[in-house]
Amino acid sequence: MWKLRPPVDSPLVGRYKPVLEEKKPVDPMSLIRLNRLSPEEEFPSLSWNHTFMAKVLTLQMYKRQYNRATDSGFTFDDIIRPGLEDPGDATGPVSVGCVAGDAQSYIVFCDFFDRVIELYHQGYKMTSTQQSDFNYNNLKGWDELDSQCVVSCEVRAGRCVEGFSFPPHCSRGERRRLLSLAKTALSHLDGEAGGTLYSLQELAGHSLDIPSEAMLRTGVARDWPDARAKWTSQDKSLVVWVNVEDHLQLVCTGTGCNIKEAFKCLCVSLQKLEELYKRMGHPFIWKEHLGYVLSSPAQVGTGLRASMQVRLKHLHQHKQLGNILERLRLQMANTGSAGGGVFEVCTAQTIGFTEVELLQLLVDGVKLLLLMDKTLEQPGGTIKHLMPAQK
Repeated sequence: MWKLRPPVDSPLVGRYKPVLEEKKPVDPMSLIRLNRLSPEEEFPSLSWNHTFMAKVLTLQMYKRQYNRATDSGFTFDDIIRPGLEDPGDATGPVSVGCVAGDAQSYIVFCDFFDRVIELYHQGYKMTSTQQSDFNYNNLKGWDELDSQCVVSCEVRAGRCVEGFSFPPHCSRGERRRLLSLAKTALSHLDGEAGGTLYSLQELAGHSLDIPSEAMLRTGVARDWPDARAKWTSQDKSLVVWVNVEDHLQLVCTGTGCNIKEAFKCLCVSLQKLEELYKRMGHPFIWKEHLGYVLSSPAQVGTGLRASMQVRLKHLHQHKQLGNILERLRLQMANTGSAGGGVFEVCTAQTIGFTEVELLQLLVDGVKLLLLMDKTLEQPGGTIKHLMPAQK
């Protein structure tokens, strides 16, 4: 109801209003036409491309996706650009080579993304349903790990929020709005974890004050470091990155081999934040067949990555190590720590398993790797009888 009388249109305005509304200008964004040739002429050269994107992309698929875009304007060329700018090489790790600009990307371009996800995540079928399990008490055997061989552990998970484009595509306004939501949500963690939110401008000299090459290629680093922030709990066990690789990324660390401690911290914090974001009308993005949806198809499902830093003396040189890790669904890299011999062992995929199952794969896998390493320390030691079945 008007507190005062509503404004009255002048006779001329009233007379011409219907005409003016019919002549309402078209949104300029809808008039944009990219100056492209035919799909055949625009199809990228993939001869020396070693990404998963290149493994599934064909001319026929490219022609089907060519003139499509999501409602926010993310095109198929935007999706495959990271893999074209960094094609990788035959000897290095194979990257996924693509990125989603928003949740709708996985629907509009499902013909492409479904194949990439099934290939990257070792046969996960898009007809499957992703399950979640945050009951950290279901994790078994972590207390049986050798505390002399496990240096540290970490569990991290990403989340994206309904109603916003992903970091590779979001606008400055969206990013700032996401930071505002994060400030509100994280302030409610003070009663449990307690912490402080810093903008990245305040963190000059830290590891993320300069974006990585990968972040530059995917567009995540646009307007850096505007509206990026880091929240740290008082005990330093929980860190939340805002608007970096995803809308939110939680990182929990545990002492020594106590990965259950880190996992418990992650589960409790994620569930608390999820409830807070729901109350604000922006729940975390979840799809039945994809689980938690993030910008990279390499992270969909749980969005979770768990790792342990492990001391190994012999196994890292074994010729069967690659096969062993593949069977265990794990990855390993040299940390470059002083003195050497310390390797990061981490989960290799994020979908097709619950959160607890992924942590269990890591715990059981590290336990076996340490046993193999000790076996190889013995004269004439062989690990043939310890070779695992495919997990």
